[in-house]
Amino acid sequence: MAVIIPEAEINELVKSVDLLEAMKEGFIQYSNGNAVVPPVGELLFDQPSGETHIKYGYIKEKDFYTIKIASGFPQNSELGISSSQGMMVLFSQKSGEAKAVLLDNGRLTDLRTAAAGTLVAKHFAPKKVSAIGVIGTGIQARLQLDLHLANIDCDSVWIWGRNQEKAYGLVEQYKNISIHVAETPSKLAEHSNVIVTTTSSTEPILRRGDIQAGTLVTAVGSDTPHKRELGAGVLAKADLVISDSLSQAKARGEVFQAVKDGSVSAKDVIELGSALQDKSLQRTNDEQIIVADLTGVAVQDIMIVEAVYMQYLNRSRP
Repeated sequence: MAVIIPEAEINELVKSVDLLEAMKEGFIQYSNGNAVVPPVGELLFDQPSGETHIKYGYIKEKDFYTIKIASGFPQNSELGISSSQGMMVLFSQKSGEAKAVLLDNGRLTDLRTAAAGTLVAKHFAPKKVSAIGVIGTGIQARLQLDLHLANIDCDSVWIWGRNQEKAYGLVEQYKNISIHVAETPSKLAEHSNVIVTTTSSTEPILRRGDIQAGTLVTAVGSDTPHKRELGAGVLAKADLVISDSLSQAKARGEVFQAVKDGSVSAKDVIELGSALQDKSLQRTNDEQIIVADLTGVAVQDIMIVEAVYMQYLNRSRP
């Protein structure tokens, strides 16, 4: 019988997981052709605005396969609940038997997204990070900031959000670093050479002229065909454009938008798992501009849910 693991227990178990290493292994397996990941299932709502993604798959020669249902409903704050909801279900690859239902309410999706963004910063940021810039003020903004600060040598942060009150509220949560609220996205980009965009915007927030030499821009918000945080000129200006999934980039994300505009060619985009294995596909000098487009891949869910389940088994054994 499948075990049911509630969110509170998941939050304890995940503390023992090396999230960045789990994401790194997953992306490498994916780019090496060892992961089976069908196209994303998607439900979009407008009364109220919201979305549900169904992602599923498995890594060959491993023990499990995973199905994840994750939702985002921005108006949930008015109901006093998180905008992220959902669950993950783990099955045996050998028998199809359900092994675990993780009632994470979207928590693991949020964490694996933040871990992917931080993994990119760890491998593609310039040697000297002058400041980390975070665009957005929600759950993902805070998680990206937390993980970046824990893994990148930098104690200066700039934040921008459409709601400046929320931006200042986020600042209040960080007392031991130099943290500023930018008046505009352009001002944030002027001061930051590692930038993470975490919004659900459908219109570009950053433009070509905003991006300084040497900057790493990681976009994690554009996970549907209609979302867009970066102007196409940002990608056209980049020396290196990375996508977590070349197949998904044909239908969603910043690469999708820029290719549709004719600003970049799909053949010039590098998949993250390939770049992680090849130093020649990483930063070669601190003047390069690098853009990473992270639309979210099921292999991330596969890795994090299996890691949490293994922690559960380890703690349950006498």
